[in-house]
Amino acid sequence: MIVDFVTMYAWIFWVGLLLLFVIVEVLTVDFTFLMLAGGCVGGLVADLLGAPFWAQILIAGILALLLLFVARPALKRALGRTSDQTPTNVAALLGTGGMVTTPFVDGQGHVKLANGETWTARLSQATTDRPVDAGERVFVTAIEGATAIVVPAEGTAL
Repeated sequence: MIVDFVTMYAWIFWVGLLLLFVIVEVLTVDFTFLMLAGGCVGGLVADLLGAPFWAQILIAGILALLLLFVARPALKRALGRTSDQTPTNVAALLGTGGMVTTPFVDGQGHVKLANGETWTARLSQATTDRPVDAGERVFVTAIEGATAIVVPAEGTAL
């Protein structure tokens, strides 16, 4: 009796599991649960073709593993290749030129960067201690907290 019930309504099991995996995939967007949902489709098709329940589970498991280890890495590589590689935030500031707005005293001052932002700045350790006056060009070599680490323009190979 239970065996008849399971074989008669196995398609409901596969559809329910498929929906669960798709919902989790929408929340995680990692393609893992999408591959498991693909395995569920295999189990559902096997059920609709009249395969016994143990065969449905076997087909679903094998298909899910194949999708996880073959299709998922290829899909992630393909999508990663098309993502925007433009630096943002702090990474976008590295190498940016700027103009000194206040003379550097004890290696610290202010610079206005090419993007229009004014930053507190400190001379790089690689720079010799020399006065840096207002109006001189500098380049950002690093960002430490809210301080731009800069070098004078003539001391760089940019």
